[in-house]
Amino acid sequence: MSESTYLPPIADSLEALAAGRRLKQRTMIVAAHPDDETLGMGSRLRLLENALLVHVTDGAPRDGGDAHNYGFASCAEYAAARSAELAAALAAGEAGHIRREHFDIADQQGVRNLVALAADLAELIADARPAVIFTHAYEGGHPDHDAAAFAVHAARRKLKADGKRAPDIVEFALYSRIGGPLADFAPGGPPTTTVVLDADEMHRKRAMIACFATQRGVLAELDLGIERFRAAPDYDFTAPPPTGGTGYDHMGWGIDGPGWRHKAATALQALGLAR
Repeated sequence: MSESTYLPPIADSLEALAAGRRLKQRTMIVAAHPDDETLGMGSRLRLLENALLVHVTDGAPRDGGDAHNYGFASCAEYAAARSAELAAALAAGEAGHIRREHFDIADQQGVRNLVALAADLAELIADARPAVIFTHAYEGGHPDHDAAAFAVHAARRKLKADGKRAPDIVEFALYSRIGGPLADFAPGGPPTTTVVLDADEMHRKRAMIACFATQRGVLAELDLGIERFRAAPDYDFTAPPPTGGTGYDHMGWGIDGPGWRHKAATALQALGLAR
C-alpha cells in the first residue's frame, strides 16, 4: 500500500474483512471459548496471515456436568476434546496456520480471574505486538464473553498507562443477550461492517462448525451467514452493557449482572485503572 493510500490498522482491518482481502499485519484474536472465534469471524480467519488466537477459558465447566453429558470421564478430557475440535475447525477453514494460546481458566470462571487475566494478557500483547485485536463485544450474553472483552480493554488501558504501544480493538458480534438477538450488536455505537458470506464461504464455515461435535445443539441456533464487526467503543465495565441488561442472571452459574460489574470494578481498582 502506498503512503498516499495508507490506512490506520483498524480501518485497514475493517476494509480487509469487508473485501475478503488478506491481512498481513500482526493480529490477535481473544475469544472466551473454543468455537467463539469460528462463530464470530470464521469466514475471515483464513485471511489473517500473522495471527495469534488466545482463549480465555478451556471451554470446560468444572462442575463436570457438560463433560458427563457429552460422555467424557473428566473435565480434562472434555477440555482436550474441545481443543481437538478447534484444531479440526481451523484446518477445515484453511486457517490451520493460526497460532494458539489459552489461559488455564475454567468455562464460566473468567469473571473470577479478571485481574490476572488482564495482567497476563497485557504481557502477551506486549510480546506479540499485534496491530489489531479481535474480540467480543461487552454484550451481556455470557459472563465469559464479557470477561474476554474486559480483559482486552483493561490490558490495552494498562499498556497505554505504562507508555507502551497499545493495539486497536475490533469486536465481532455473537449475541447480545441469551434469548435475544443473535449475531448482532446492541443498537447504537460505532458503525458496523457487515459481511454476508458467499456460497464458498458458507460451505467452508459449515465445515468448520461441523467439527464442534460437542457444541452442535448450541451452534445450531445461530445464523452463520452474516458476520459483523466494528471498532470497539470505550466501555464502562462498571455500568450495564449497551444491551441494558445481562442474560445470565438466572442461568445458575453463580454470577449475575450486578455481581459481574462489582467484580469488574474491583479488578479495575486493583489494576490501577479505576476511573
